[in-house]
Amino acid sequence: MNPFLRGFVLISLAVFCIISGFLGYTVYSLPDVNRLLVDDPDTTAFMQYRLETAQNEGLPIVLRQASIPLEDIPRLFQRTVVLAEDAAFWVHEGIDWHEVQEAMDRNLEEGRIVRGASTISQQTAKNLYLSPDRNFLRKFKEYLITQDLEKHLPKKRILELYLNFIEFGNGVFGIQKAAEYYFGKDPAQMSLSEMVRLAAIIPAPLSLDPNDPSGSLRWRSREILRRLRHYDFISENQYGETREQLTRFFGKF
Repeated sequence: MNPFLRGFVLISLAVFCIISGFLGYTVYSLPDVNRLLVDDPDTTAFMQYRLETAQNEGLPIVLRQASIPLEDIPRLFQRTVVLAEDAAFWVHEGIDWHEVQEAMDRNLEEGRIVRGASTISQQTAKNLYLSPDRNFLRKFKEYLITQDLEKHLPKKRILELYLNFIEFGNGVFGIQKAAEYYFGKDPAQMSLSEMVRLAAIIPAPLSLDPNDPSGSLRWRSREILRRLRHYDFISENQYGETREQLTRFFGKF
C-alpha cells in the first residue's frame, strides 16, 4: 500500500475510534430519566450551579423550591407558559426544527445570537442535569437527554417537571415558590395579570421581576396577552379586563 494512503487510513481509523469512544462514553454516562416517572429530584444541576456560583462570589442565596402536581397548577398558566416558551410543545418530539431554522436565520442576519430555539423539553433536560456552559458536548448531551425525556415520559410529566423546577428569580425555582415569593399566594389564586407577568420573566429571571414595571416586562407581557387572545385561550372580556389591570400596573400598555 502507498505509504501516504496507509498513513491516511491509520489516521482515519484512529479518529474514528476516538470519536466512537467519546460518543459511547457520553451515551453510557447519561442519567436514567425513568425514575422521573414517579419521583421528583431533590435538587437539580442548575440549582446547584446557582448555589455554588453565589457561594464562590460570597453572595447570599436561599434556594426555594417545592413541587406540586400538574393538576394543582392553573390550566391557564400552563397554557400561558407553553404559548410563551414553546408553542409547538404538544406536537414536536423534543426539538422544534422550524424554530431552529428561524433562530439560525435571525442570528445570521443580526451577526450575533439574539434568538434561541430551546423547547420546554430541552430546557427541562438542561435544568435537571446539565451546566449552563455553551459547548458542543453539553449541547450534544442536552439533545440525547431530551430524546430520552420524550421517549420515556408523557408530555404532561415533562411540563410538570418544567414548571416545578424552572428558575423564576434569584434562588426561586418552580411555580409554587414563585407565586408565594412574588404575590404571597398559591398558584391557583393568581390572576391572569400575574400569570402573564410571571411567564414573561422566564427568559431572563435574574433581570426581570414581575412586580417591577420595566419596559422589557411590559413588552413581553403585552405579546403574551396578545397571543392568548389570538389563539382563543382567553375570552374578549378576559383580555379587556387583564389589559386594563396591566395598564394600571405599567402606567401604559
